[in-house]
Amino acid sequence: MIRVVIVIAAYVATQLLSDIASLKIVLFMGLSMDAGTFIYPLTFTLRDLVHKTLGAKATRVLIFATAFINLFMAGLFWFVAKLPVDPNAGPQPDFGSVLAPVWRIVIASIIAEVISELIDTEIYQIWLRKFKDKHQWGRVISSNAISVPIDSLLFSFIAFYGVLPIGVVWGILIANILIKGGTTLITWPLIYVIPEKRVKLH
Repeated sequence: MIRVVIVIAAYVATQLLSDIASLKIVLFMGLSMDAGTFIYPLTFTLRDLVHKTLGAKATRVLIFATAFINLFMAGLFWFVAKLPVDPNAGPQPDFGSVLAPVWRIVIASIIAEVISELIDTEIYQIWLRKFKDKHQWGRVISSNAISVPIDSLLFSFIAFYGVLPIGVVWGILIANILIKGGTTLITWPLIYVIPEKRVKLH
């Protein structure tokens, strides 16, 4: 049970951190990408671990709950950025220039996360029904193979189409797919960290 709690906490934290980092577009190995791509791919494997222990219904609840938390976080950052600085506290960095969200990016991120993670859940469930407790690695590979390109496409074009040059948008899309796909190939063994045993929810 402790491992399940840790996985859920890691899933939520990774979503939040990736959304914050996505506010910056960086150049990495010659490709344009939002910096959230460095950590966001982990959410797919973490989602698989939650699904493995709590089932599809609880996983869907977690996906929507995390989306709400993301939206709340963005709203909080926006509110704090609008508040005046206390001059008695001395010089302070411009909070708004760093963390006040660009709402289009926030909304794009949430839409892409919810849709791709729900699709990931359904593909995982299909694999589970077909193979039961066999070939657990296939649950991760097959679900991510579908959800990763969908997530990358939705996020890249909702967030940046019409704002950045189309070549940069395509670069962000390609970088997202490559890094998320590579992360899947590295992290799929984590599916075996938690035994094939469902935790009963009371």
